[in-house]
Amino acid sequence: MSIPTISERDLHFQLHEMLNVSSLCSRERFADHDRDVFDAILGTAQQMAADLFAPHNAKSDQNEPTFDGEEVHIIPEVKEALTAFIEAGFMGMQHDYDVDGMQLPATVAMACNSIFTSANVGTAGYPFLTVGASNVIRSYGSESQKEKYMKPMVAGRFFGTMCLSEPQAGSSLSDIKTKAVPQDDGTYRLTGNKMWISAGEHELSENIVHLVLAKIPGGPAGVKGISLFIVPKFLVNDDGTLGERNDVHLAGLNHKMGYRGTTNTLLNFGENEGAVGYLIGEEHKGLFYMFHMMNEARIGVGLGAVSLGYAGYLYSLDYAKNRPQGRHPDGKDPTSSQLMLIEHADIKRLLLAQKAAVEGGLALCLYAARLVDEENTAEDEAARKEASLLLDMLTPVVKSWPSEFCLEANKHAIQVLGGYGYTRDYPVEQYYRDNRLNPIHEGTHGIQGLDLLGRKVMMNGGAGLKLLSSKILETTTEAKSNPKLQEFADQLEKSLHRIGEVTQTVGASMMKGEVNKSLANATIYLDMFGHAIIGWQWLKQALVADAALSKTEIEEERDFYQGKLSACQYFFRYELCRVTPWADLVESLDDTTYNMSATSF
Repeated sequence: MSIPTISERDLHFQLHEMLNVSSLCSRERFADHDRDVFDAILGTAQQMAADLFAPHNAKSDQNEPTFDGEEVHIIPEVKEALTAFIEAGFMGMQHDYDVDGMQLPATVAMACNSIFTSANVGTAGYPFLTVGASNVIRSYGSESQKEKYMKPMVAGRFFGTMCLSEPQAGSSLSDIKTKAVPQDDGTYRLTGNKMWISAGEHELSENIVHLVLAKIPGGPAGVKGISLFIVPKFLVNDDGTLGERNDVHLAGLNHKMGYRGTTNTLLNFGENEGAVGYLIGEEHKGLFYMFHMMNEARIGVGLGAVSLGYAGYLYSLDYAKNRPQGRHPDGKDPTSSQLMLIEHADIKRLLLAQKAAVEGGLALCLYAARLVDEENTAEDEAARKEASLLLDMLTPVVKSWPSEFCLEANKHAIQVLGGYGYTRDYPVEQYYRDNRLNPIHEGTHGIQGLDLLGRKVMMNGGAGLKLLSSKILETTTEAKSNPKLQEFADQLEKSLHRIGEVTQTVGASMMKGEVNKSLANATIYLDMFGHAIIGWQWLKQALVADAALSKTEIEEERDFYQGKLSACQYFFRYELCRVTPWADLVESLDDTTYNMSATSF
């Protein structure tokens, strides 16, 4: 029997006991659904992931895509899994019925994504990039563009990409050089090079729809001059049939540490006459449009990090339960039976660290997905605005905290297996390598720290931080009435207070013009802030778990809820305590890194 890569029980806990997703069915958009429908869809995803995605995870890692100069070759199991994924309707989970979508809440769709990603992140990458690209066209494309490109993407005939970075620019999008020259027929001709383009070339679909950031000559400098274009691999005729090959060419495949199942490419646009592109929306608003996809992608990155961390956790947990080794420190008789690994205190520590990270991270990511649903479908305009503000505040944390600390969970999984964990005979080393991408892409950990401290907590006079703080205080107030949780509620309130003090100090320094110095430790601020948010998510889980524990006599259920309480205790006593030294460092405006001379390294 294969080991599950994510906990079905925890997913149901998050969706139904924490987030009450069934309540969304009272809204017109989701009125055709109910809990049974949601659970059936999750069950289908679990079965398909186990049967078609997980079995070739190691094979696609060991047999990464190759390019023969004409075509990219990928192991056949990838196509088989994606065909089943498309036929089951998962490509259109959030899309409207009128384009054959399933019209599911983002919360349920994200939960399904976590299932597929935990089973095989390389194969799951192709449809999830396509979903993100199709959402951009749905939101900002013309009716003609929706018909020509979005509908075939929802149907799974066309796949999609996002083309931002360039060899010389990386995350510095203001420095991109790809050029789009207007033509008399209303199209544009694009020339330039794009680097790190996941799923940029393959034979898995009839066509590939590239969403490309480029600059129109004569436009504003920097990011204000960036526009967004649809550039298909094959041109599409008015009747929907495919025309000639566009001037988009694969220059080469990047060979990665992990995440090998998804092709990662260097693309040349315009080697000949220029690649034909179609402007999305208005000129010079490309970055705004692309951030629609990037913000969704950032939630997806965080959830992907959780999913890979979860897969490592469950494998190491199973290993620890079944591997006999050693005896307790007071066991002096060498002839006595060995203990299972899980009986050792330090192994429990490693497992608790993983459990606290992945279950806390899952709670945060699905909470963010629920905010997407509130932002899009809440009947009250005030509720929509509140959800939007909270989501804006939390997105850097949702992307970065799991990417950093669920990667650390993968490190702990390797440690549980010891030497075996360091070999390719066991999957935990691949989970680590696959997860190592997440702190890098869709904005590095450091960039997210700059966004959080430099923009998000300061915007609108700190309105987002005030709103978020009020939500956290609602939870701590409730928890103080529970003797089991009062200690944690008090600790979280103290952490929140310190974050407020630190933010004021940094804000005052920035107001004096000391921007570079003030933001020198933005990454530490992100870690500190993220730990407090995960502490909040754990306190909320503990409240629900403790209430449920008193109502059930089923042993398996009691174990599940007790596990939640123990993981909450672990996080507060072993992890949240790190907030204080982090806060002291950031508040001191320490200039060690800022003042270090480049010549002194």
